[in-house]
Amino acid sequence: MFHRDALLYAFFITELKVQVCDATKMNEGQKAKYKKLIPFNMFKNYFKTAWRNFTKNKTFSFINITGLAIGMAAAILIFLWMQNEMSRDTLYSESDRLYLMYNRDKFNGQQWAWNSTPKILAPTLKKDYPEVEDAVRVNSYSANYLFTVGEKKLIEHGFIVDSGFLNMFDFPMLYGNPTKALSGNYNIVLTEKLAKILFDNVNVIGKTIKIDSTDIFTVSGVMKDLPNTTSFQFDYLLPWAYMHKLGQDDDVWDNNSLSTYVLLKQNASHDAFDAKIKNITVDHTKSGTLPSTTQVFSYPVSKTYLYGKNDNGKLVAGRIETVKLFGVIAAFILLIACINFMNLSTARSEKRAKEVGIRKAVGAQKFSLIAQFIGESILLALFAGIIAILVVQLVLPSYNSLVNKQLYLDWNNAYFWLELLAFIIFTGVIAGSYPAFFLSSFKPVKVLKGTFRAAHTIIKPRKVLVILQFTFAIVLIISTIIILHQINYAQERE
Repeated sequence: MFHRDALLYAFFITELKVQVCDATKMNEGQKAKYKKLIPFNMFKNYFKTAWRNFTKNKTFSFINITGLAIGMAAAILIFLWMQNEMSRDTLYSESDRLYLMYNRDKFNGQQWAWNSTPKILAPTLKKDYPEVEDAVRVNSYSANYLFTVGEKKLIEHGFIVDSGFLNMFDFPMLYGNPTKALSGNYNIVLTEKLAKILFDNVNVIGKTIKIDSTDIFTVSGVMKDLPNTTSFQFDYLLPWAYMHKLGQDDDVWDNNSLSTYVLLKQNASHDAFDAKIKNITVDHTKSGTLPSTTQVFSYPVSKTYLYGKNDNGKLVAGRIETVKLFGVIAAFILLIACINFMNLSTARSEKRAKEVGIRKAVGAQKFSLIAQFIGESILLALFAGIIAILVVQLVLPSYNSLVNKQLYLDWNNAYFWLELLAFIIFTGVIAGSYPAFFLSSFKPVKVLKGTFRAAHTIIKPRKVLVILQFTFAIVLIISTIIILHQINYAQERE
């Protein structure tokens, strides 16, 4: 027998053949070379063993990979939706300086906050407050007009906005100058989609459109279709001057009828700005017959979608709670798939027991066995991940119709591939963790003597895993049924 300190060994189990090398017969160069080969040969051996088990047990591998793939596909679909929700209104280049104006007042003893503001607010902020770089009004409530181009007649939804809107939110323009596109009294900016519908073309600068059978507008800009990560949804933009023509512009401070967006200057303090504008409505109405008690404050545009729920006059977490809930659901689905993987793997423990016993007998440490089994799980997770991505790509059109979004897999983004790889490795590690520790704990003496038996305990880990798996599944099924009944009730009630 060789002394441990005098022996460098690498063992390669291929059809139960073992190779051992005596370090006492090597020179220093051979020892150094052999040390370098040990990790490579070890991982090569792990891969061969995993591949052999995969091809030898095709039915088991198919069931395991399919179950894991379905769970991974469901989780990926939910994660795509969550990513879209989390990135809402963060695409603007100056999103850290963009704010939406809100009112706060008390009605029937309860404090409320809402984002409809008077028309006069934006020009007043821009004129009287040096912290404000720009302020624009967005009227999205009454801009539904009949469009006539030749024989085509259709009603589309758009916004009436101040001329600085396109610069503030920097939506990509295909044609036209964003700075001047809304400067004329009868200019109009179309989305790419609407331009194709009206003119069967995109480059339509200078073309004319009749609106409500009375006014002729000239196309001054065509912008790319709006991304699905913005809260703005419109087909065209009209200049604020059109409000004058319609007689709908006013300077009444208690007429809260549109949204006001503010771009603060660099290094301007948001808290100091809010303190200054708090009583702007009160100050401008105190000399009138009906002085207002409404307070004004600003709120980051990037937070209004997820954290815009009114709670006694304060804006708190709203839709983000739904996003977190779906994150928990995705985790449960993935965990169910991983537990199923664990149970199937440990159910075959006796077939892998002799392999573990032989490896331990020739010197394999527990850590190396754990690494091998987790490596096998990651390999199966890789196959499952490939199938999951194919499933996601196939069902995305139907899924987008269900969630009313335009989700997609960004194949050209390097971060997408890194996140996908991390997701696969994470799933493989979680799914293979318990089988790895369970299989590597076998005693070689008992295994090789054929006296291996699972320990008799009151609470077995496999039983706990099965109970958890069924519990999660039942909770998700019951929750789905309850939500479905609530939706049906809301749709069918008087």
